[in-house]
Amino acid sequence: MKKYIIIGVVVVLVLMLFFSGRNTYNSMVTLEQDLDQAWAKVEVQYQRRMDLIPNLVETVKGYAAHESTTYEKVTEARAGLSEAYTEAKSLSSGANPADTQHFEKYNAAQDQLNRALSIYVNAVHEAYPDLKANEQFANLQTVLEGTENRISTERGRYTDVVREYNIAVKRFPANIWAGIFGFSAKPQFQADEAAATAPKVEF
Repeated sequence: MKKYIIIGVVVVLVLMLFFSGRNTYNSMVTLEQDLDQAWAKVEVQYQRRMDLIPNLVETVKGYAAHESTTYEKVTEARAGLSEAYTEAKSLSSGANPADTQHFEKYNAAQDQLNRALSIYVNAVHEAYPDLKANEQFANLQTVLEGTENRISTERGRYTDVVREYNIAVKRFPANIWAGIFGFSAKPQFQADEAAATAPKVEF
């Protein structure tokens, strides 16, 4: 009788462990999928901005061709934008939250691109005040402004999903299963040190 009681207790414990592990695993898979989806939406908006920048630069070039004066500030700002654009584009492939080092470097490059774009647009606005009346330029600015808002929104949503995922991974006893199944905490967006002094894009 004692033997059967021990077997019964062992079976119950094994079943409890099985269901606990299964439920935790499934929950973490779901959260990880939510995280990947949230990050994909951030990337879509990053790519949208990347696609808009060359059109904006070419529109300004076309307008500036009619001007007799070459503005040094615009030229310098365009060079800075080009450099930031190239850096962000080179890091865009494989920007996976699981790769902490690359993820942080990629997002730092995106923040730098945002600052360079702000400097460029402000330089253009100062050098060519009449350009804002150009329909193509105005449309590009409107779309770009909307994209920046979407980036902020999607980054905020991603932050919320990462927080929920990280809590699930670190909580006891789920953290034990997380270690067994290979789930680890994901990095959050780091605060941009230059955010407080980043120039404002005035459309």
